[in-house]
Amino acid sequence: MLRLDLPPAPTPIRAQHHEILMVTNADLREPANLACWPVQQAFEAKLQAALERHGYRMLRAHPVDAERGHGFISSQRQGSDLSARIDPDAPLIVLLTAWQYSHHIAPSLTRHRGPVLLLANFDGTWPGLVGMLCMAGSLTSLGKRYSRLWSANFDDALFEQGLATWLRDGAVSHPTGYLHTIAPTHAVMASEAGQKGRLVGEYILRHKAIIGLFDTFCMGMINGVFPQQAMVNIGMPIESLSQSALLVEMNKVPQTLREACLAWYETRGMTFMFGDDGANELTRGQVLEQCAMMIAMGRFVKRFGLAAVGVQYQQGLKDCCAASDFAEGAIGDAERFPIPDENGEIIWPGKAIPCINEVDMGTAIPQAMLWQLLDALGLPAETTLHDIRWGSEYQGTFYWDLEISGAVPFAHLKGGIAGATGYRQPPMFFPYGGSTITGQGKAGVFIWARAHYEGTDVVMHIGTGHAVELPAAEFERRRRATNYEWPLLNAVLDGVGRDDLMAGHQSNHLTLAYVDAGLLPEVFQAFVAQALTQGIRVQVAGDAFTTL
Repeated sequence: MLRLDLPPAPTPIRAQHHEILMVTNADLREPANLACWPVQQAFEAKLQAALERHGYRMLRAHPVDAERGHGFISSQRQGSDLSARIDPDAPLIVLLTAWQYSHHIAPSLTRHRGPVLLLANFDGTWPGLVGMLCMAGSLTSLGKRYSRLWSANFDDALFEQGLATWLRDGAVSHPTGYLHTIAPTHAVMASEAGQKGRLVGEYILRHKAIIGLFDTFCMGMINGVFPQQAMVNIGMPIESLSQSALLVEMNKVPQTLREACLAWYETRGMTFMFGDDGANELTRGQVLEQCAMMIAMGRFVKRFGLAAVGVQYQQGLKDCCAASDFAEGAIGDAERFPIPDENGEIIWPGKAIPCINEVDMGTAIPQAMLWQLLDALGLPAETTLHDIRWGSEYQGTFYWDLEISGAVPFAHLKGGIAGATGYRQPPMFFPYGGSTITGQGKAGVFIWARAHYEGTDVVMHIGTGHAVELPAAEFERRRRATNYEWPLLNAVLDGVGRDDLMAGHQSNHLTLAYVDAGLLPEVFQAFVAQALTQGIRVQVAGDAFTTL
């Protein structure tokens, strides 16, 4: 007779009447968890007080670890072991006040039968709103039902009403009428602009826009790793590359070429905030290594015939070399140091190479598509992703703070290369440093988009927006409320308010490409038609619907 030898079942964690279980998820990197812990503690107290106002009590489902110095879940093993103990029918609040690796708990949440509320603080410091949007997109793609809620201080009307509804009904929903589903038979397909987009979409389906990604899972973003069938169906298959191969290729770049690359950017006016202490300051050696990375990335693009390239960005490489920021932003700009292949032929001269920050396939799709469309139309084709980092009102208007922890192409900055400053990446994230490409996002109009997956279907939200250059004092306030070292774009998403996006967006990211204001309607129509042609389910956001 076979004998099972399994560990004994752990003591279950159960909520009593009017008791709500709370878990909190965060980073894989302990320095980041320690830095974010005080904010989490403050919001746990706010949540406890809020629940008490409604006649409930918060029960922390996992203890604070005094030895580690924080009370976050910080690994998938920890999250899985905790889930095995929790009553699967208990109401559960996931309190998010920092960036979090969704894979720590998302697989377990999918099996939780009780109501789940993702609750985020709406703050730029260690932004729970960013973590919540990532977790929401991950659970959506995993087919898990959940509720979401957000608040700056856990005391406003939206929060109080939303919490009361969830406590009463086990669910809370928010209006998402800003999203308009576009049928494949929509009249835009027959328009002159739509015909152009259809031709570009058909070209991609026929020739394939191959996305080269150096390792394909970054920072716990389950919503950034699409099923292979989904990518193949839309004509954008993945070329899976290894970051170890990138390091090998970087080592082949001679010192003279690295120096020439850095000098090229210095000559054009970029300012690097160099120091001598490499552990805490930016050094020339760090940037020279980033130049080698950019050159190596370009050579892979040519070698594999890629339409775009992306670096996993953090885990792995952060313990081997300087961060990829400068390489990512610089390669994505048409005004770029001439990258020679092994035979001296310049790679993609005068053209931006789309760079997929954080190897997020959900942004790779619109980035590579927009590049193909804009280039075919003879228009500037720089694209980037941004974190939906924070936002606040200024003189009665809500402006998003879109900020990327990687780097943007210089064409997206006020002043271009000369308007860029390179700061050292924070040591809490990047022990080997590396330069950012920091500056103020330039004013202008843009198309934004982000894809997510449901089963093997690709769904894409597409909208328009306008970027503004806020006064110096206001811009500085926002920089200091977020990460000062990273580029920041202030924008309004046309017809999409703060609570709209928080209610319906399926990622912490969105892709952005500037377009001349006079051409925006035509390019937008073409992009929608292109997406429909490639078999993507399109939802147009906000006022952009009126352009179709």
